[in-house]
This record gives sequence, structure tokens and C-alpha cells, in this order.
Amino acid sequence: MALRLGLRVAAIVGVGALYVGVSHWLMTRAPASPWNMVGVLAPMLTAIALGAWRANQRWLGALSTLLLVALCAQAVIGLQLAPGLLYMAQHVGVNAMLAAGFGSTLRAGHTPLITTLARRVHRNFTPEMQVYTRKCTLAWTLYFVGIALVSIALYAFAPFDTWAFFANLISPVTVAVMFGGEYLLRYRLHPEFERASVADAIRSYMHSAK
Repeated sequence: MALRLGLRVAAIVGVGALYVGVSHWLMTRAPASPWNMVGVLAPMLTAIALGAWRANQRWLGALSTLLLVALCAQAVIGLQLAPGLLYMAQHVGVNAMLAAGFGSTLRAGHTPLITTLARRVHRNFTPEMQVYTRKCTLAWTLYFVGIALVSIALYAFAPFDTWAFFANLISPVTVAVMFGGEYLLRYRLHPEFERASVADAIRSYMHSAK
């Protein structure tokens, strides 16, 4: 079971790295073509559509599917759109959606997202752990908001290659830094947390997405 999960995670990471590399090349080095946008945006829209249908969020699945069809249609008819603007809108939109997803669970009467996940991993869940996981949910919310704002600022005031480098390469690295930094901080500030592996966290997240 653990081996299967590890292989699955490794495959996802490998496909993700390949997607990032190909996307960066299509954005900055490939000859201009309306199909470039299909190559960059279609995998993300497909993943969102499949995830939304699986989570019974029909409206989001339908919207993502409609956008995917429109994206392919514009390439077929050769419609000239501003590709850089669409790339930026995709990057900002994904981070804004993540910020909304995390932030919406901080409302009164709701359980913060990371609190929900942590309760599935840690058997003994203290009030201090609840406070900490709420702060983590807030930190991730602010992180995604910050990434979206930096993306907009770089697109508006820096060369496109600079924005693409940030969106395709720096952003994923900062996510990894956030994960790693939080992991170290968690056990330094709250040693009462039981030691949980990355596989435990992924298993908890996958269970929550069903």
C-alpha cells in the first residue's frame, strides 16, 4: 500500500515537473501559435474539470469544460488572443481559487481546512493543535493571495520572461518551501504532534477529496 502510494506520488511529481518545463518553453521559447495556449492551459483545465466532477461541483466542472472547448476552438479558427494575459489569468485564477478554498473554511461555524486534515492524521488532537492548524490555514490563505498579487505586479511592470520564470519555476519552489518550513516549525513549537509522514498527509488529503 505504502509502495503504491509512493509510486503514485512520484508519478504525479514527475508529470508535474514535465508540465512545468513544457509550459515554460511554450510560453517563452516556442514559435508563436494559438496552440501554445492549448498546451499550457488545457492540462490545468482538464484537471480542474475532473476534480470538480469527482467532488460533485457540477458548476465548476461545466465551466472548466466550457473554457477548455473555447480554448481549443480559438486555436482551430486561429483567433488572435493575448496569450500572455491568458497565462497570467490562469496563474492568478488558480491561486485565487486556492486562497478562497482555504479562506472559506476560516469563517465562523466552519472547521479550518488544515484542522480537518490534521484530525485525520493525529489521534490525540489538543486545543493548542487546533489553534495552530487554524493559523496554518490562515498562512496558506495569505500565501496564495500574496502569490496572486505578485503575479499581477510582475506581469504589469516586468518583462514577460520574468513573470514566466516566477509563475513556472519560483511559485512551485515556494510551495515546497512552505511545506518544509511548516513541517519544521510544527514540531519545534508543538512537539505534541505525533510524527506523521508525507504519505499520511497525502492519504488524508485524498480522503478529504472523495
